[in-house]
Amino acid sequence: MDIKMPRLSGLAAAERILALGLDPAPRIVVLTTFDDDEFVYAALRAGCCGFLLKDMPPQQLLGAVTATLSADLLIAPAHVRRLIERHAVHQQRPRTETDPTSLLTDREVEVLGFVAEGLANEEIAGHMCVSESTVKTHLHRVMTKLDLHSRAQAVVFAYETGIAQVGGRPVRPDAPDA
Repeated sequence: MDIKMPRLSGLAAAERILALGLDPAPRIVVLTTFDDDEFVYAALRAGCCGFLLKDMPPQQLLGAVTATLSADLLIAPAHVRRLIERHAVHQQRPRTETDPTSLLTDREVEVLGFVAEGLANEEIAGHMCVSESTVKTHLHRVMTKLDLHSRAQAVVFAYETGIAQVGGRPVRPDAPDA
């Protein structure tokens, strides 16, 4: 998907495609000439699983697109976390009575917080002393309850709602300060 397309932006098109609720969810990669953090953040927030620049060598581009079949995210985790930490603070959603975080159990919040830290399912399982399949189940429930389409979108959600905090451990947004 390109960022700028005639009639409908690539990000709006991605959101529409992902909103169809197809199972499995399509894996959308942004391919663009715009190397701008704002566009990368918007793509992740929309549920895209990757962001690539058109000036990549053809073999590298082909390999990167192919990698989306097995990878959760096609952007370096450190780059993603820095990007989200920089932008999520300014993009936080206002709290409402129907706050979607209230749909999550404490364990689901904990898993989402670890995902936002960039941990793999195996690492999360180790921290929580549970099996990797249990982590996958919790994460699947989070994604379903919140209508999220990618791990990257889950990370954005975690920062925007306060489940994850810049430089901090995962917390429930409505919990008293620790």
